[in-house]
Formats: sequence, structure tokens, C-alpha cells
Amino acid sequence: MLYGALRQTAAVLARTLCRPTIEGRDNVPSTGPVLLASNHLSFVDSVVIPLSVTQRRVRFLAKSDYFETPGVKGRLSKTVFSSLGAMPVRRGNARDAMVSLEMMLDRLNAGEACVVYPEGTRSRDGRLYRGRTGVAHLALESKAVVVPVGLSGTQEVQPIGANMPRPRPFTVRFGEPMDFSTGFDHLAAAKARRVITDRIMDAIGDLTGQERVGAYNDHGAGE
Repeated sequence: MLYGALRQTAAVLARTLCRPTIEGRDNVPSTGPVLLASNHLSFVDSVVIPLSVTQRRVRFLAKSDYFETPGVKGRLSKTVFSSLGAMPVRRGNARDAMVSLEMMLDRLNAGEACVVYPEGTRSRDGRLYRGRTGVAHLALESKAVVVPVGLSGTQEVQPIGANMPRPRPFTVRFGEPMDFSTGFDHLAAAKARRVITDRIMDAIGDLTGQERVGAYNDHGAGE
């Protein structure tokens, strides 16, 4: 009930203040495991995507600080993030990354929808970086459908370094679902993950029109 109330309130505020353009929402299946694989431009991306999917609840990862801050502000932050579908994670090393993947896989195996950013962190220059293969690992292990997501303009709603969002228009495009559950058994595991990840990044790039970068984004933005 709290999730529904907070979600509706946030959605109304977003529509009123930002006048977003949402395209292809029907491409998101209403049931079954779904990976929403998106480019990443702003902190608000993890709120914008769930608010754009009206047919089901969407999970996303959020820094554990938002759940552990003491005091009234901390309790409010925990309530809001939990109600919007966030899952707390610690970040900083390879073990933390594996825990994040395991949490996401558990949710997918339970038939839920989850947001994942193959680039790994926010793009500081607006370009689309090479995808990391964790997204393919999740798709192969869970047999989840992958829906590519293209975001535009969210970096203007809340630029990197800004504490609060601003009323600016943005666009969310949901692409055609991609099924990787079969057809890759002839490839070595690492090769299959690379091929799948590159196909997902191509689909995201087609939705956003971003300049592509053939390297990983190693400039952590700190979620």
C-alpha cells in the first residue's frame, strides 16, 4: 500500500514538473522475470525507470547509506527507497559487485523486474560506454527477458554533483524485448556473455543515439 501511494505521488510530481516522454512501455512484459537494461546518466534514473513502468513493480539497487543513516532523515530515506523497490547494496570492491549480482539474480528467479546498468556507473560525458558482462550473466542464469531502455535528458534533471532534482523534460524509451535463453550453448561461457552484452548495448545505443565508446567507464560517479 505504501509503495503504491508513494509511487503514485512521485509519478504525478514527475509528470507535472518534468513532462516526460515515455515510449514503448508496452514492451515491458507484465509478468515473469525481466531485466531492464539501461544507459545511465543521472542518480534519478533509478527512480525514473520504475515510475515509467505502470504495469508492475520494478526493483533497483541503491547505496546502503540510504538505508543506514541514523535519525529521522535516515528513517524517512529508508522508507522511501524501500517503498519504491530499492535493494540496499554496499559498493567498492569485487565482492560487493558479486553480492549485487546475487541479489539481482534472486529477484529475477522470483519472477520480478529489475533495473541494471551495463555501463556500471553514470556517464559523466553523455557518451555510451562498453557494457560489462554482468547483465549477460543475469540473463543467462535467470532466463529473464531483457528489455533495453534508452534514457535522454535525465542528466539535466539531476546533474552529477547536484543534491536535488530540477524540473526538466526527459525521455524514456523501452525497446523490443530480447530473449537470450537459447542459442548460445555452442559458445564458451565468457564468449556468450560478451556477445550478449554487446547486443544489448547496441540496442540501447539505437534507442539513445549516444556516441559510443569502445572502453569501460572507469570514472566512478558514486551512486
